[in-house]
Parts: sequence; structure tokens; C-alpha cells
Amino acid sequence: MPANLVNLETVDKVYGTRALLDSLSLGVSEGDRIGVVGRNGDGKTTLVRVLAKREPADSGRVTHSGGLRLGVLTQHDSLDPAATVRHEVLGDLADHEWAGDPRVRDVLHGLFGGLDLPGFPDGLDTVIGPLSGGERRRIALAQLLIAEQDLIVLDEPTNHLDVEGIAWLAGHLRARRSALVCVTHDRWFLDQVCTRMWDVQGGTVHEYEGGYSDYVFARAERERIAASEEAKRQNLMRKELAWLRRGAPARTSKPRFRVEAANELIADVPPPRDNAELMRFATSRLGKTVLDLENVTIEAGDKVLLRQLTWQLGPGDRVGLVGVNGAGKTSLLRALDEAARSAGEHQPAGGHIKVGKTVKLAYLSQEVAELDPGLRVLEAVEQVRGRVDLGRGREMTASQLCERFGFGKQRQWTPVGDLSGGERRRLQLLRLLMDEPNVLFLDEPTNDLDIETLTQLEDVLDGWPGSLVVISHDRFFLERTTDRIMALLGDGTLRMLPRGVDEYLERRARMRTAGQAGAPAPEGGGRRGGTAATEGAPTGTPGGAGERGAGTKPTKGAGPSRATQKELQRIERKLDRIGDQERSLHARIAEHATDFQLVAELDAQLRELTEDRDGLETRWLELAEDA
Repeated sequence: MPANLVNLETVDKVYGTRALLDSLSLGVSEGDRIGVVGRNGDGKTTLVRVLAKREPADSGRVTHSGGLRLGVLTQHDSLDPAATVRHEVLGDLADHEWAGDPRVRDVLHGLFGGLDLPGFPDGLDTVIGPLSGGERRRIALAQLLIAEQDLIVLDEPTNHLDVEGIAWLAGHLRARRSALVCVTHDRWFLDQVCTRMWDVQGGTVHEYEGGYSDYVFARAERERIAASEEAKRQNLMRKELAWLRRGAPARTSKPRFRVEAANELIADVPPPRDNAELMRFATSRLGKTVLDLENVTIEAGDKVLLRQLTWQLGPGDRVGLVGVNGAGKTSLLRALDEAARSAGEHQPAGGHIKVGKTVKLAYLSQEVAELDPGLRVLEAVEQVRGRVDLGRGREMTASQLCERFGFGKQRQWTPVGDLSGGERRRLQLLRLLMDEPNVLFLDEPTNDLDIETLTQLEDVLDGWPGSLVVISHDRFFLERTTDRIMALLGDGTLRMLPRGVDEYLERRARMRTAGQAGAPAPEGGGRRGGTAATEGAPTGTPGGAGERGAGTKPTKGAGPSRATQKELQRIERKLDRIGDQERSLHARIAEHATDFQLVAELDAQLRELTEDRDGLETRWLELAEDA
């Protein structure tokens, strides 16, 4: 039986007149991987601080096992600004000692991209004082992970990490033997790492088995049983539950309760978006042209971020943008925003951006816009507009939309100056949506938002009829709100990724491997400059069905050779045949579900077809890129 590491017995913690922890009793044992969720302000951080004895309980008892090795990552580090990275992370270890330790090498590669800390001015000897908050955060995380721990407590560990860093951290924590308690709003990360969930609500904690997906299932089932039929229909969790059940099998682990109950719960829930209807509405609002880029070059000082980019954002397109830090994601949005606001007069360093005549763009940047601190929340929203049209006949007053974003009737009269960082972020989003834009740019919109607010934002965006570009390291949010993923890989190009974030991570891994071997990266940015057309397949090709706006006008005089065209067509025919065979096999598996031997044989055939298809799609992308 696993040994108990931490116990909380009838613990109370009160701030002002509000009880954040009310007679709470729970424990953490060896091997536990616990995710902590709940609304901002409900006491998640307070719970883990009390659990780690970083903050005393008002009453009750917190017990740690004897000799407990505890590592804690808080939202504010205690690094010495006068010290170097080497001193804080590696201490007095000699170079041959830490360089020979696999864990140290893994942590430095995973969090900093190499043993010599590329990107830091003096590598390991960089002084911490002048570094940014994100860089300091990585240093504090590295300091914690290099040490041996019995229990690790992490408060928002994915903040300031990019997609690659989050994927590495999830794998690292899964491989560790330490117990884990983690507060995070990153739902993909919770699913990858956690085997239990704590939902902090109203001073108590509801416990669930499994990761985030299992938690959503179980909570929705619990609420279904407890609520009336009408209340059930109004429950926002059901839409996310439908999304999870209908998504890729790899996204969810098996639920711990009856599958029949889950299916009954979502039987009448429509898909999150009716893309065809939204596309028609978006086209009627925007016309045929939104933003067309032709041979655009974007620079930051002396550095060329994007070179000769040809790309098209069409009406109703929903694009997720990922990429390495410094590759130009935010710079691209800013260039598009400046061109749109100047009606095409303000152009980038090279090339031309054509802006549709009806474009009305709203841009949520990473910086929270300053508002009069004396304004009330509702007044700040009504400054923009009193009512908003959300499309498909849905209209809301400013007060109703405030409620959707977590500002209840009383909270709507709170002065802006009294809001938390997360609440200011929500208010900024509200004001953008109230202005009824038809093109929306969101740069890290999930910062400071709790999971419940994220689901509410996703629900609003589901029915929003316009063109959407999202920069985010939150994989769950990207998958939920966008229809295709594009990447800036740091080589001056923009590429469409038919398989989304997984393909991005694979490409980055190949680039790193090639770089370590002294060979050029396989993505090679010089052949077609930054043209995104080669990554966007025409209808009927891998990743191309329904991907409107991904294809662009090719450069004059540059076309694929006849041999390349023939091979592309041959691959497309093979892919069509494989698709037919896969559908046939799925039908036979469903028909003979009780014949386990036959099902196993059919499943083996299906896996072989999947491997063949993956190889053909990779070859197709290589040929399209060369073309």
C-alpha cells in the first residue's frame, strides 16, 4: 500500500469574510498525480500553499511524513537577482559532474534547448537580475526538477512555456517517481500527467479519478443526476463533454463510469460548430477578400522573421498559429493589424497586404489594455455597446455577456481598479466582442483565465461568424476553437500542418536532430521562401479537404515538374484507395464486434493501412514542398 506523504485534517482558511477552505480533510500518497482545478479566487493556490506549509492554516492540522523531500514551484520565484543561472540551478557541481548526469542534461535540453542555454546572453553564466519573468520561471522550474523529490507541488508550471516546453514537461513528470500536485488551467497537460483531480469549489474539494477528460465526464454525470432536465440542458459542461467524446480517441482516457450514461448525456448535443452555416454568414459579412498577403517580408530590427510570405486569410477561416519563441507570430499579427487599421496604407518591409473593404478587426494582445480604474465593469463594457450580435440570431445585452464571462450581477458593479489580472483579461475580451468585429486576432488569450472561463469563451467563439487567428500554447484551446494549425518554425516560413500540434512537435524534433548532426534542418526555408501555398493541399489531398484559405497564388513561373505532378497524383489515388479500405475495415469490425479473433486480425490490417497512409502523406508533403 502506498505510503502517505501529506495529510490535511479539518483544515480551515479564511480571507476576510470568505472561507476558502472549510473543514477540509484530504491526503497525498506516494505515486499520486493530482491536478487541481477550479475558478479563479476559489482557493486553488491557497490549498497548495497550505498543503506545502508555505502558509499556515487557521485551524486543523497539516502533517508531512518524516524526512519528506518537498519541491514547490510558486507563481513568484525567490531567485537571487545577483546570482548566475549556473549558481541557482547547478549549485557547486563541477562541469563534469552535472554534464554526466542524464537528469540534468534532460532538464537543460527540455527547458532551455541545450546545455549551453542558447538564447541567454552568457549561457549558464548569465546574471538573473535583467532576465524576463518567463526566463526566470524556467530557471526556477529547472532548479526544482534537477533535485530528487518525494513530492512536487507546481502552481501554474506551464506559464511562459511554449508548446514544445509543455510537451517536454509532461513527459518528464510522467517519467518521474515523485508524487505530484499541480495547479494549472492547461487541460491537455492535465490529461497527459494527472491520474486524479481535485475540483476546488466553495471551500471544499471534490475528488475525481482520472485526468481532465475523465473529470469532465464524471462531473457532467454528477450534475446530470443532481439537476433537473432544464438545468441539464443549460449546463455549459455538456458541450465540452460532447467535444471530448467525439474527438480523437487519444485525447481521452477511458471513463470510470458507465459509457451508456455519457452517451445519453450528449445524445442531443449538436457539434460545437456548424462550419457550413458559419462560413455562409462570414462570407455575407466579409465578402470574398479578408486579408491577402503577397511576397510579404516582416522584419524586427536587422532580423528577417518572415520572408516572401504568400498567404490568404479567407472569410470564416479559423487558424491556430504555433511556433518557436521569436519566430514572428506576434509580429505577423501586428503587421496584419496595422494594415487593416490603415485600410491597406501601412505596409510591411516587403510585399503587399490586401485588406477587404468590409474588414472590422479586433486584436487581443498579450498586454492588458489600461482602463479608467474608477469605471464599473458594466460601465466599461457599455462604453463600447449596449447589445451585441453573436450571429445565428443570438443577441445579448452587455449585462448578459458579462454574466457569461463570470461577472455576476454584483461583480458587474466592481470598480475596474479592484479586479484581478485574470478578471481584467476577461474584461478586455468582453470589450472586444462587444464591438462586433468580423475578424478576430487573439494573442495568448488563455493567460490568467480559469478553466470555467475558458469553456465559456470557447462556447461564445463556437457560434462567432468571422475569421479567427489564435496564437496560443494551450493545445486544448487551439483544437477546440480552430479548424487548422499553421506554424512558424524559425526559418522564415509559414507552414500548414495537417496533423496539427503533433506534427509541429515532430518537425521541431527533426530540426533539432539535424542541427545537432551539423546538417541543415529538413524544413529548409530557402526553397520557396515563406509561401504557405505548398503546405495547403487542394481538395482531395492530405490535409486539404475543406481547408479553404490555406492555398494561395503560386509565384509566377514556379510550378511543379511533370514528374512531380505525376507522383503527387499517384499518391492521391493511393490515399483514396486506403481511405476506402479503412472505411470497409471499420464497418467489418463493427459488424463482427463479438468475434474477438477476427476483430484482432482486422485491427492489425487497419494498423498496417494507417502506417502506409502516414508514409504516403509525409511523401506527399515533401513533394508539395519541393513544388
